[in-house]
Amino acid sequence: HSICTLEFENNRPLYDWILDQLSVDCHPQQIEFARLNLSYTILSKRRLIELVGKGCVTGWDDPRMPTIAGMRRRGYTPESIRNFCSRIGVAKNDNIVDISLIEHCVREDLNERAPRVMGVLRPLRVVIDNYPEGQVEKFECPNHPQNPGMGSREVPFSRVLYIEQDDFHEKPPKKYYRLGPGREVRLRYTYIIKSVGMVKDEKTGEVTEVHCTYDPETRDGPPPDGRKVEGVIHWVSANHSVPAEVRLYDRLFGVSNPTGEGDDFTKYLNPRSLETLTSCRVEPSLAGAAPGSRYQFERLGYFCVDPKDSSPKKLVLNRIVTLRDSWSKISEKEKR
Repeated sequence: HSICTLEFENNRPLYDWILDQLSVDCHPQQIEFARLNLSYTILSKRRLIELVGKGCVTGWDDPRMPTIAGMRRRGYTPESIRNFCSRIGVAKNDNIVDISLIEHCVREDLNERAPRVMGVLRPLRVVIDNYPEGQVEKFECPNHPQNPGMGSREVPFSRVLYIEQDDFHEKPPKKYYRLGPGREVRLRYTYIIKSVGMVKDEKTGEVTEVHCTYDPETRDGPPPDGRKVEGVIHWVSANHSVPAEVRLYDRLFGVSNPTGEGDDFTKYLNPRSLETLTSCRVEPSLAGAAPGSRYQFERLGYFCVDPKDSSPKKLVLNRIVTLRDSWSKISEKEKR
């Protein structure tokens, strides 16, 4: 069989004619199929070469590139790619497959295999005023809550912690169940804390430190007095956490079909396709993590230790995919 893409369909008579003139015993059948097109990216080698040549990406293995090298470096698993190919099948008509499908396949696969850890991308310092100075507790945290066979790891807890900046709001809006003045939240796997004060930058007015108290009776369960605390946030110990650089990768283009307009496709590049955060903190279990290792950062997404730039002296992680499809609403809006 001769299997090729649809643009070679017009060549079939010539192909058959040559075979007839050769008088070969075996006459292969030519079968055409539609080439794969993905939204928010391009698969044309000619255009990919242009992206590399113009420096729009760092190379063929840039984690935003739809190449095997790029997907491997970003952290996509072979199983998720095979699952994606199986789901889309082979078509006879040209169409564009939504990139959210391959992202769904990646999430589905990593949800089963990726151990859970805690990491803070944009740290906000938290001081627990009534926690003893110098005391350190070790909390046993499951590597996968739905798979006890994956074991657990110890996470240190101390008086000074880091939480996400987004997990504290000076004037909490409606349906905000995280930390705010006078509010309580549970720190994942540990205690309930209550915000009792804050420190602000004199020039910018931004909150740089939050002071809290903790309820020691909430270590192993809900408060004895029956009060309800809805919010649960992740954290790391300030003195025990590991510094890390985290690269937040997103879709390469800002429109679903960048070559459909007929003009310069590079002007549709997504300016937010890469955000590099250099002040992140992750739990100490990631110290010395092997290149290519994949993890789920609780509440944040799936991440991979960069096999090229990460080293024992500098931990570099790539975001593989978010926990939820943040682009689904944008796609629906475009369709409407």
